[in-house]
Amino acid sequence: MADKRDYYEVLGVAKTATDSELKSAYRKLAKKYHPDANPDNEEAAEKFKEASEAYSILSDPEKRKQYDQFGHAAFEQGGGGYQDFNFGGMDDIFGDIFGSFFGGGGGRSSRRNGPMRGANLRTSISISFEEAVFGCEKELSLNLKEECPECGGSGAKKGTEPETCTNCNGSGRVMMRQQSIFGMMQSEQDCPTCRGTGKIIKEKCSKCRGTGFITKKNKIQVSVPAGIDDGMSIRVSGKGEPGTMGGPRGDLMVEVHVARSRDFEREDMNIFSAVPISFTKAALGGTIRIKTVDGEVEYEVKAGTQTNTRIRLRGKGVPSVRNKDRRGDHYVTLIVDVPTKLSHKQKAALKEYAKACGEDK
Repeated sequence: MADKRDYYEVLGVAKTATDSELKSAYRKLAKKYHPDANPDNEEAAEKFKEASEAYSILSDPEKRKQYDQFGHAAFEQGGGGYQDFNFGGMDDIFGDIFGSFFGGGGGRSSRRNGPMRGANLRTSISISFEEAVFGCEKELSLNLKEECPECGGSGAKKGTEPETCTNCNGSGRVMMRQQSIFGMMQSEQDCPTCRGTGKIIKEKCSKCRGTGFITKKNKIQVSVPAGIDDGMSIRVSGKGEPGTMGGPRGDLMVEVHVARSRDFEREDMNIFSAVPISFTKAALGGTIRIKTVDGEVEYEVKAGTQTNTRIRLRGKGVPSVRNKDRRGDHYVTLIVDVPTKLSHKQKAALKEYAKACGEDK
């Protein structure tokens, strides 16, 4: 045993470490070096084994007392040896880190014979650009599970009731023994006979075939908030899968797909567009009309405006999805429209203009 490292050194704690400090130190090492997280890594496997051995001794008050007095010699020969260590207090640690690696049970919180919340459902809707800006109401038609009216959700044939599972005595959990790298280990798992429910249905309901639920088409109203963006989801509470054993229903998650606009582009809360203006309007200035999501607005173009000039219309953008009274801005790029076809009169006028500017042609 001379080549063994000190158990406190292995866990990286002081000899005065409390039980919670020991457990915390071991949890970190177990998570780091567990074989599942380090496949085909012999060094990690050895460190995991070493840490588990150290924690098994130091977490037991009596063994810790012996170790503090005699060191590793306390467990040589008649002392039991590593293969006989008690791992009874470690399953909750593994379950916490790996979802109960030694059996997949998941601890007390995962017991299925108690009330369990139903799973969330997902669907999607498509809306227009303007509906995303201002919000809207949409109606969905979905097939949802509902309690079977024939059996009242029990799953058992009318006039009968589910019986208590004799394999687990209604607890939904059984103790299992499994071979691991440490030898034979014991862990708690869902009962394979009743699948963790604690109940056995011998005569199933003919309407729901023992599930306790039937599928029925439902109309669901979805309120789309103003300012929602493409890819966002809306949560509709209580419209997901039904719970079990009296548990609440899950939620319905509605993903929103926003159609592209022919006139506008969006970036967060801001809107962008381009507006063509005539050469004359750019040179002399004047009033133009600009299309926004709120309708057309008038804007006074300054004389001498150059093409690609960007102007800002404050508060004409998209509302905040959290506060509809707060809006982004609308940025408009002014594009000077150079005419491609000119009449003789227009050409003559431009030639006079060019001559006045001192141009040769």
